[in-house]
Amino acid sequence: MRAAPLAALPAAFLLSAGPAAADAPSPTIGTAGTSFLTATTVEPDRPVRVSASTGDHLYWSFAAAAGQTGRITVTVALPPPTNRHGAATYTADIFDGLRRRQACTAGPQNATANTGATSVKLRCTLRQVRAWAEPWSDDPLPGTYYLRLSASDLPEQDLGLPIRVDVRITTKDGAAQPAGAKLEAPLSPAVNPGATLAPDAAPPASPSAVSSAPKPADRVKGWFSWPSSRWWWTLGGGVLAAVAAVAGYSLTRRPHHWL
Repeated sequence: MRAAPLAALPAAFLLSAGPAAADAPSPTIGTAGTSFLTATTVEPDRPVRVSASTGDHLYWSFAAAAGQTGRITVTVALPPPTNRHGAATYTADIFDGLRRRQACTAGPQNATANTGATSVKLRCTLRQVRAWAEPWSDDPLPGTYYLRLSASDLPEQDLGLPIRVDVRITTKDGAAQPAGAKLEAPLSPAVNPGATLAPDAAPPASPSAVSSAPKPADRVKGWFSWPSSRWWWTLGGGVLAAVAAVAGYSLTRRPHHWL
């Protein structure tokens, strides 16, 4: 009686694992270019498997729209360890349509395969593609992007050994505006010149504030009240300036000699 439930466990496990395995599509056999001009186009979410030789520079291209964030995964199956003579470093570089190298926000772009390694895995998560950017910046813009796989620091005897490369590119949609582009509140409050409060809406003033406020007559009394010290200083300065002008003219005037 207990054997039936135990026998049903493997079947249930296979049924539960079936949808998860179906979510990862199997890679298709494809090709790779040897330069930017001959780069092979890769569709997002469609893995590609390529057979190549050690030391070749492989190029792929893919399209990215505004608001998308691309993620590239490259897996290199190496030749048997018995056929290799040393370590090799593999690098995955991403370029935009202007051949500008794009930085990765996550993932190792470089990986060193030791003599006993059977494969290396490279990952790169690009920055979110923006709808616009300044001419002097290198922000990612909508268009075509290029993936280049290269190997360096490998022994010369290993050049030409067969390798297998699996490439998968996925994209995630998001907002096209960069972070911080939306202003939640104005930087300075709005100014309405000439706006006044209604008489009934004016707050009542306290008696102390009324007694300490200057009266209009006190503010006008400074210049226009007669006589004032300011008037005397102004008239005295004008008289002194006139006397100085006459004295200066008399000192600088040359006498005329008549023949």
